Amino acid sequence: MQRRNRWTDYELEQIIGNLLRAGVVLAAVVVLVGGVLYLFQHGAGKPDYHTFHEPPSRIRSLKGVAQDALALHSRGIIQLGLLLLVLTPVSRVAFSAVGFMAEGDKMYVVITLIVLAVLLFSLLGAK
Repeated sequence: MQRRNRWTDYELEQIIGNLLRAGVVLAAVVVLVGGVLYLFQHGAGKPDYHTFHEPPSRIRSLKGVAQDALALHSRGIIQLGLLLLVLTPVSRVAFSAVGFMAEGDKMYVVITLIVLAVLLFSLLGAK
């Protein structure tokens, strides 16, 4: 019995498609839960559109978002959902690199890793 080590292009496309669908659905569910919770917590308040109210500083960092989401604060949960939505295509690029490695396509591995580095730098390192 011969063991197959490489994925076909079709299998890789199917896995990546499922990864993207799962990421978007998960992000949507998390944002929806946060939105419903936000309405329960703040739905009776009157909006003030005359002044800009920036989000709390604690939900501007990954650590703050995680702490707020774990504490079941609605804004932290919404932010977590948005972070999941942003990370979905990043995970797709990372998985593509793994898939190209499994296919043995060195040129696409290098190109994909460069794209991943640019994405990560723009999300984490650019100031």
